[in-house]
Amino acid sequence: MATTNIWQQFKLLIPEGARTIATITSNNGDGTSTAILRDGASIRVQGETVAAGSNALVQDRVVKSELPALAVYEAEV
Repeated sequence: MATTNIWQQFKLLIPEGARTIATITSNNGDGTSTAILRDGASIRVQGETVAAGSNALVQDRVVKSELPALAVYEAEV
């Protein structure tokens, strides 16, 4: 049965789990990859679909897709 609660409908639009952008540094050969986060932390993630040196979308420590290499700008407000 579909819910008529607007808040519940809105929550269904938001994906669960933490998503972040990471740079893949190596594919480990065992179904995992090593990635560097923007703050410099190194993590091990599931998946080897993204080549080393490329950016990846990581959700709940699982590689979801490759991301394009875009320029990063930082502005202080």
